[in-house]
Amino acid sequence: MDRMTDQAAHETSHGSPPASSPFAASTLDWRRKMSDHIAYALLCYTALQIFMTIGALKSHGGSLVPYFALVILVVAIIPACRRFEARWSGLTDEQAHDPALTPRYRRDRLAVWLLAIGLPFALTALFKGLSLAFAD
Repeated sequence: MDRMTDQAAHETSHGSPPASSPFAASTLDWRRKMSDHIAYALLCYTALQIFMTIGALKSHGGSLVPYFALVILVVAIIPACRRFEARWSGLTDEQAHDPALTPRYRRDRLAVWLLAIGLPFALTALFKGLSLAFAD
């Protein structure tokens, strides 16, 4: 029996799985949700970083500044994502399904996305500014 059919067989009359069902727990797993957001944020971050670095390389010719910015960004994002991942993957099974963690999850999810989207723009702008300030 496939998962969709199995889930339909376990649903109650009002359409939601009973609390004792394994499907009730799988709908709210903060560990998995945060892990998914971190993975998607890293993909977004990587795409933005490639776009920003290529733009900086085209505008600055042979400067090493864009390469330095790339190294700084990689060094900054990986530990941050690991901290978020460790915080959520360390939850017990009971905690991972606790709806009381919703505000904390939303706060961390927002922080992950702000880092993933904002960091490439902020540091690229900083390094472009430094490059212009110290240009001959």
